[in-house]
Amino acid sequence: MKKTAIASLVLSATLLTACQQEPASQQAPEVKLDTPEQQQAYGLGVSVGQFIDQKLDMQEEVEIKLDREMVIKGFKDALTAESKMSQQDIQQVLTALDGVVNEKQQAKEAAMSEANLAEGKAFLAENAKRAEVTETESGLQYEVLSEGDGPKPSAEDTVKVHYLGTLLDGTKFDSSYDRGEPAVFPLSRVISGWTEGVQLMNVGSKYKFYIPADLAYGERSTGKITPNSTLIFEVELLGIESKDK
Repeated sequence: MKKTAIASLVLSATLLTACQQEPASQQAPEVKLDTPEQQQAYGLGVSVGQFIDQKLDMQEEVEIKLDREMVIKGFKDALTAESKMSQQDIQQVLTALDGVVNEKQQAKEAAMSEANLAEGKAFLAENAKRAEVTETESGLQYEVLSEGDGPKPSAEDTVKVHYLGTLLDGTKFDSSYDRGEPAVFPLSRVISGWTEGVQLMNVGSKYKFYIPADLAYGERSTGKITPNSTLIFEVELLGIESKDK
């Protein structure tokens, strides 16, 4: 493949969607995967298609919808070195597209962050009214589900815990129970809501923590956790590693 065709393929790949069905009158040729070469070629095509499908999904989430037939046309032209645009023009339009996508993503995250913060404050204000909930000076809220009689850890200790983490709508984002084994980590290396909260627990206890965004991940996103999310954790303190050794 010519160098220009390769460059066009890579650039066009940022716009390509997953394969579309051919019209009934234009039956696609049968895919044969009998040889390593056929498997490699097909695998490369699928890999590119999946990558671009993810890119297009991300763009559509911020209301940027591209003509999918034109995307596929550009891809085919790249493979045969018949691009209707120069490399400079392609680079310019894709750079501009990236700028628009980033701008819309930032606006979407800002709106989501503001909404999450308001929702979290309203939830915590109402939750604090429950008799079984205690709120600390930092704003951390906790509920004792069962009380143990072991020692309490310090911020410098390494602890062994089982836990379940959920968002306010009940969405589960992490669980040591699902992994089938407890987690072990230093309390100095987790979110501040955990560092403060777990120190309140005796070994053998199970608490439920309601952690405001500023004691969790703040404006950062991670996995299912969006900016300024209030988090809920059920935590069992199973042991203090540094004191047990």
